[in-house]
Amino acid sequence: MHVPTPSCCLHFGQKPWPKWLDVYLGTHQCRPPKVKAENPIVLATRKWLATVPVEVESVTGLGRHNALLAQTPKRFSVYEPLVLLPAGSFHTPQWRALLSHPQLDEPSLHHLWVAILDEISRTHSHSGLSTHLAINEGIPVRCPAHDPVSDDGVAQEADRTDNVLRSPKGLRMLYGDFGPSQAPANPSAEDFDRALWVSTKQNGIYQTWAPRWTMFSRGNVKEKARLLNFHNDDTWPHRFAVAPGSEGQWAVDLYAGIGYFTFSYARLRLRVLCWELNPWSVEALCRGGKANGWGVKIVKGDDLLRPSAELVSGDERIIVFLEDNREAARRLQDIRASGLRLDIVHVNAGMLPTSEETWRPAWDMAALEGEVSWLHLHENVGFSDLGRRREEIQNLFDDCAAVSEKNGTGNSRHAKVEHVELVKTYAPDVWHCVFDVCIKRIYTENSCP
Repeated sequence: MHVPTPSCCLHFGQKPWPKWLDVYLGTHQCRPPKVKAENPIVLATRKWLATVPVEVESVTGLGRHNALLAQTPKRFSVYEPLVLLPAGSFHTPQWRALLSHPQLDEPSLHHLWVAILDEISRTHSHSGLSTHLAINEGIPVRCPAHDPVSDDGVAQEADRTDNVLRSPKGLRMLYGDFGPSQAPANPSAEDFDRALWVSTKQNGIYQTWAPRWTMFSRGNVKEKARLLNFHNDDTWPHRFAVAPGSEGQWAVDLYAGIGYFTFSYARLRLRVLCWELNPWSVEALCRGGKANGWGVKIVKGDDLLRPSAELVSGDERIIVFLEDNREAARRLQDIRASGLRLDIVHVNAGMLPTSEETWRPAWDMAALEGEVSWLHLHENVGFSDLGRRREEIQNLFDDCAAVSEKNGTGNSRHAKVEHVELVKTYAPDVWHCVFDVCIKRIYTENSCP
């Protein structure tokens, strides 16, 4: 068999011969395996541990370096300029023993945190410099009313209150200036400017917040995307038939926060009426809305006393009321009484562990002017209880429909729990669920369009 030599098979613009011929001739050169870069947190920690005296590290009882590195966090999230580590980071008994050693002063610990920030800034593919470091310990549902503690330093359950503002009480700030540790009940523009603000982009939408005062839940990205595509799925003909953005179409967000779901509705070209109690969240919603190019109006203080119809008469895409959402149904009723059309396409009730307090008022808001509305009701539910809970919610809205029919409001409405979305796990076998309740207007002989 004649095997061509390189000189007799060179062709312009072509390889001398196929790869199999290299293998046949024994001239094939295997590329060395690509070395995987070491995790930036582990790398920074390894370098820092090399500076720690042996007698200091010995308090861990684990030996030199490797065991501690095995307990070093590997994951992180970047919300420029903040790097956020997962709950429990550097909090094993061995790490606590090392970091609390009397020979390790605050500057020594800062060397570790700065090293981590430097490595992440060097290796992570984002445009900004990471300058702040914190550990996310989750958002407590309940927290001390006035930080009372027992003799052992533990707040008593009797002294706790619901964390209705969803303040990030457990945030562990390791490095960087996060702003003043105290803020007035009614923060000023100066208070807002002195705080640290961070940002991210999900589904092409900017969101911003002050991590010391407001929460951010990365896990809601799936639900945000679902809302953005809610009317694009032709497997649901009645959803596909609604084209959001027509004159008079609105969404209502009863727990607006920093704009988690508000911004999805705004992207659908709906005007959005929002309710939120936390002034820091309202400021975040305003900043985020403007970053996305939407006009935002904040209604607070004395403006809350003005006629509701007057407050929504402008052209802002988003109007947020800094007040209890118990006022929402009354305000919508007042607006409708003024003659302004309010075709409510979506009502979002995004509170955990349950938003049930708002479900009956949400019924009163929906499908009065338009043909159809959807309620998105958030709740934590055990997986084995999903069927039972769905039936209970269906029964609740059947009762609402029966009461409306009995009162003779001029039109009939029908409700159906048409879908249950499992957003994310909240605890073992407990899911953050969204119950989609479709409310359709039923015309009678006396209420034909």
